[in-house]
Amino acid sequence: MLAWGLVLPVAMAALGAATPAEPVPAAAPLPYHSSDQTLGTVNCASSTCHGSISEFRDSKVLQTEYVTWSRLDKHTRTYQVLLNAQSARIAKNLGLPEPPQESAVCLDCHAHNVPVALRGERFKLADGVVCESCHGPAERWIKTHLEPNPSHARNLAAGLYPTDQPIARARLCLSCHFGNADKLVTHRLMGAGHPRLSFELETFSMIEPAHFRLNGPASAEVMRWDGVKIWAIGQALAVSESMSILLSPKRGRDGIFPELVLFDCHACHHPMSEQRWKPHAEFGLRQGPGIARLNDSNLLMMRVIARQIDPALGARITAQAARLQAASAGQGDVTAEALALRAQAEELAGQIEASSLGPAFLRGIALGLIDEGLSGNYADYAGAEQATMSLGSVIDYINRQHLLRSPGELNGALQRLNTTLVNDEHYRPADYEAQLRDLRGLLSRQ
Repeated sequence: MLAWGLVLPVAMAALGAATPAEPVPAAAPLPYHSSDQTLGTVNCASSTCHGSISEFRDSKVLQTEYVTWSRLDKHTRTYQVLLNAQSARIAKNLGLPEPPQESAVCLDCHAHNVPVALRGERFKLADGVVCESCHGPAERWIKTHLEPNPSHARNLAAGLYPTDQPIARARLCLSCHFGNADKLVTHRLMGAGHPRLSFELETFSMIEPAHFRLNGPASAEVMRWDGVKIWAIGQALAVSESMSILLSPKRGRDGIFPELVLFDCHACHHPMSEQRWKPHAEFGLRQGPGIARLNDSNLLMMRVIARQIDPALGARITAQAARLQAASAGQGDVTAEALALRAQAEELAGQIEASSLGPAFLRGIALGLIDEGLSGNYADYAGAEQATMSLGSVIDYINRQHLLRSPGELNGALQRLNTTLVNDEHYRPADYEAQLRDLRGLLSRQ
């Protein structure tokens, strides 16, 4: 479990025969979908380009981006992970015909695994997750961004991926750190030994060493960073991606089973002697014992967001989520309900991106996240984990807006909340709710 504080995060299927559903299009194709050639990171590494050890005076960009990536960014080591004993054991357990460093199921997220025909002569797979993994293959845009008085619009037209756009950036990060219909850490992969993925976009963005200017003078080259907006869009699109995976004929099933990674892990992974079942009231639905529920951790976050930004949409999302959970238990059409919920998630993401989120919204979000838990809706570890990362991101952003009188007290409360999540197998909802109650009292007095 990762730990974080206010100032900066510091550690931290269709169930029946579904009709294939069209994927939700992004504003731009994700970099691994591009038909342009990937040239290789070395093309960015010159000391007169992005490989300087110090920032250039009067430059529109830092010029140190390659050095930050190569020295500080864990993305540089993603390929090397495939060479260790754990990765070899996972590949062996899965019965892969090739070692992990040659297997697409591993390389799709641990490297920039584009087709051989699209790899330039200076491209190296072993570089891991590289510049072009996120900014898009540079065959065309490397020319436009070197022009005198370069235009960001021309770069985008030439294939640069729009990481400055929150929705586009969220889809990009989620594609590996959460999964999508193309690539996914499946239940089989976890069974073979792959760690469970735990992700929240804003928390992980803050952990990531920034190689761009944040919130400086307004210009096309400065990233305007709204932490709560990034968090909220990430939650909505995580729900959308979950629905796409659920609907995917390729990803939504595993033999006679649905893809089990879409469900709450701890509904099944606990000792048979542990009589832990009790009715769940999330989304107005009470399912009986012995029924594995879809993982609703991001749904719970999304509902809080929707209630603040568009109460009518929040009510629709709550009702739709209940219908989906019922359908997953055999009481409805999973395909129809998942399609409807995905559309609502996409609608909410668009509203978030277009909205200005003021102090009242921020306070309502923080209290709403806490109240979900005090209503018993974080009985599952995944929900509590997602809520804690979310609260860290939201309260940190509120503090950055200078809207808190005693941030140190709240930081301590967040750390105490985090201690209840150290071991997922020993999670106790009552302990978590007690810490939530203390956090609410402190936040209410701010």
